[in-house]
Amino acid sequence: MQRTEIATMGEFGLIKHLTKDMKPLQPSTKKAVGDDCAVMDFNQIKNEKLKIKNASDVRVLMTTDMLLEGIHFNLEYVPLKHLGYKAAVVNFSDIYAMNGTPTQITVSLGISKRFSVEDIEALYSGIRLACERYNVDIVGGDTCASMTGLTISITCLGVASAKEIVYRNGAKLNDLICVSGNLGTAYMGLQLLERERLANAEQPDFAGKEYLLERQLKPEARRDILEALRKAGVQPTAMMDVSDGLSSELLHICSQSGVGCCVYEDKLPIDYEAAALAEEMNLNIVTCALNGGEDYELLFTCSLDDYEKLIPVDDLYIIGHITKPEYGCNLIGRNGEELPLKAQGWNAFEETHA
Repeated sequence: MQRTEIATMGEFGLIKHLTKDMKPLQPSTKKAVGDDCAVMDFNQIKNEKLKIKNASDVRVLMTTDMLLEGIHFNLEYVPLKHLGYKAAVVNFSDIYAMNGTPTQITVSLGISKRFSVEDIEALYSGIRLACERYNVDIVGGDTCASMTGLTISITCLGVASAKEIVYRNGAKLNDLICVSGNLGTAYMGLQLLERERLANAEQPDFAGKEYLLERQLKPEARRDILEALRKAGVQPTAMMDVSDGLSSELLHICSQSGVGCCVYEDKLPIDYEAAALAEEMNLNIVTCALNGGEDYELLFTCSLDDYEKLIPVDDLYIIGHITKPEYGCNLIGRNGEELPLKAQGWNAFEETHA
């Protein structure tokens, strides 16, 4: 396989090579890559889906996410194209979690000498694929040399109607707690990859477990759920995406909203493949569903009055309700026992990750 050293191109040559032939997808992108700054004009945005009819209603959203080799990903089993796709999508997910629409990203890379131009092309091809699928423009970024492998930092801009933005602090007493998709599946995909890596098998055993791998390696942001909610006339009262685990995210919502919660074990959406692998690996699938992380599903609360509107929404599950703060945050087991929810998901500063 051809290997082109990055040093032969230099920083600006590499950026030009990676971003050639990119055309803006968003009307708000006036100048993308190629100047000292990108230029965006959000005053002209009108989007019927978001009910943005006047420039004064537009709010700009911004989020950023950093991925470090050896901490957030392992290139022994993560293809660079998949890594690029995932790095972009997790940022889109944050914008959707605010009930907004992602519009632009900047991509900054720290690259060690062991990576070639072809490696970075593969990474960028995944980023560009994600942007094409979600109608997002790459408008800038930076590249620099790294002594510690690969670092990816992506900042995402998005837009939302001022009246449509959903924060974490809006949950009210008796609100329904809902989640999309299924939980713990991405975590089980990671456990599968780690198991086969440690086994040093020439031919890893992934047969029948492709869905688990896809959930870990190539997640999708749940734009479809927001579209379905808008069509049903449902406005969430609080919302987050499930990146660090359901328990952790739900505790964030309850803490910022000043409420308690009650979640039912038998209502948690769990995929059959994930449950089967958990049993095979002697793991508790409920614990995985509560704390696994990286599912990038939408967790939200909404008024009890919206119950009938929620029932027809595909791939959406009502898992509990909001309670008074003095009740605390609890999981109701299958036999009616109450267990306090604990934030046992991803912690970026735990020593085990260093």
